[in-house]
Amino acid sequence: MSEVRLIPYQVDEVLERISNIPEGVAMIQAPDIWESSRRGKGNVVAILDTGCQTDHPDLQTTIIDGRNFTTDFNSDETIYEDNNGHGTHVAGTVAAATTDGNGIAGVAPEAQLLVLKVLSGSGSGQYQWIIDAINYAVDWEGPNGEKARVISMSLGGPSSVPELYNAIKRAVDNGVLVVCAAGNEGDDREDTDEFAYPGSYNEVIQVGAVDFNKRIAPFSNTNDEIDLVAPGVRILSTYPENKYAKLSGTSMATPHVSGSLALLINLAEAEFDRTLTEPEIYAQLVKRTVPLGYSKQGEGNGLVALALMDHLENLFKTYTTTYGEVPTRESATYK
Repeated sequence: MSEVRLIPYQVDEVLERISNIPEGVAMIQAPDIWESSRRGKGNVVAILDTGCQTDHPDLQTTIIDGRNFTTDFNSDETIYEDNNGHGTHVAGTVAAATTDGNGIAGVAPEAQLLVLKVLSGSGSGQYQWIIDAINYAVDWEGPNGEKARVISMSLGGPSSVPELYNAIKRAVDNGVLVVCAAGNEGDDREDTDEFAYPGSYNEVIQVGAVDFNKRIAPFSNTNDEIDLVAPGVRILSTYPENKYAKLSGTSMATPHVSGSLALLINLAEAEFDRTLTEPEIYAQLVKRTVPLGYSKQGEGNGLVALALMDHLENLFKTYTTTYGEVPTRESATYK
């Protein structure tokens, strides 16, 4: 098998300190449903990437477990530190949790992270590492019986590998939602297809990128398997050496959706009072998207808008409220 690599991304800015809710987290309306979704508490998101700075101030309380599948660190499976930067950034978008007033909040700040290092410091990895990590995430069980509900992969390659597809199918069949980046080989045209794998498999949730003006990023792949889009341009998140950085790519859009699912699982399962299946949770996600006017190849179902159902409910209430007796022609006074 050939190698799989990080989907190319751009480092726009590195910052020493920051204190706010990142614009991407706010754009998808995550804070609006934090209370009702318990901020993702109780859900584990497996992040398959370059590892993570495990003692970053905004991440150290969110990591429940991890494993190294690469040859980095002398193949020591217990060391899953990030020697690239990409994985720490992705992790922060999913579940960063500031503890001292400094730092940032991720989409689901009380979710937990299962960090699976499948890419080396150079950003490359073997397909077998990814396959093994997917199967590991499906079978993993935490100290209190926790299970991974979401797998997040901001990586890809040009080839469809049967063993990779089978691992993804197994994950979905076991109720795990698999979220993948669409890729950054886009040519700024919606009518041409660019495919990267595993993102282009129908079974995964494939995420394209938009900027803060809700325009599809020119680098974002377009194809008929795009499910939705999320912020992916100049995204602020955690970075190695206790820093923060703004990065661009569909890699940055993907964890916005992974974190969203951690919130929606709690929200929807509380409403239905039962554990929902993978297709049912996916349906809840799609219900909370807003079309932006692009083709399905470009935006899929549209931009994530987590509070959309609440806004529609309030609008409906406005139109169904009885405001009292409507005056008749005889009783009304006109001026």
